[in-house]
Amino acid sequence: MFINYITLMLINMVAGLCLLASYVYQGLGDINQKRWVPGFGMVGAIALATGLHTIWTWPLIGSFNISYGEMSVLFGILFVGASIAIAQGWDLLTVAVYGFFAGVAAVVVGARILNLGLTRQPVLTAIGFILTGLGGILAAPTLYLQANRQWRLIGAIVLVVAALIWAFTGYMAYWGHIADYQKWVPSTMPR
Repeated sequence: MFINYITLMLINMVAGLCLLASYVYQGLGDINQKRWVPGFGMVGAIALATGLHTIWTWPLIGSFNISYGEMSVLFGILFVGASIAIAQGWDLLTVAVYGFFAGVAAVVVGARILNLGLTRQPVLTAIGFILTGLGGILAAPTLYLQANRQWRLIGAIVLVVAALIWAFTGYMAYWGHIADYQKWVPSTMPR
């Protein structure tokens, strides 16, 4: 049996997408931008650490290390970058440009998961990746159109729907993993 922490990665992404949806809807014009730094930083740190560990050690079966590990690294570095940029008062445009390319990668991963029928729920997983990717793809236009409240609302809705998909997936994975791993014993312990 292999051990993984996809559950942690998924729920961290849910928190990140909800924070980002809130930021897109109400935080872009907020006078106190620094209030977003801790949340973005926490999400980024967990996503980056777990993603890097996944791509360096391949704890998952098959190509899931690519789908979840590499996307987690991209997601994490975006949140770390946004956190640092906001803390320093820097413009978010370069973070948004990076988000575009990370978003395209997430859409490609989602499409390929659907194409190959991967995961227990390939359609839901594909939609989750695609919607999350759209968040990255639309980041730069959202910065440009930040005065347009309707555009920001649409962006926030896309992010919340993606968060709901990942929340369902992640919490169901917690439910299953707790049962599946209840008798697992580390190799370092006597059996």
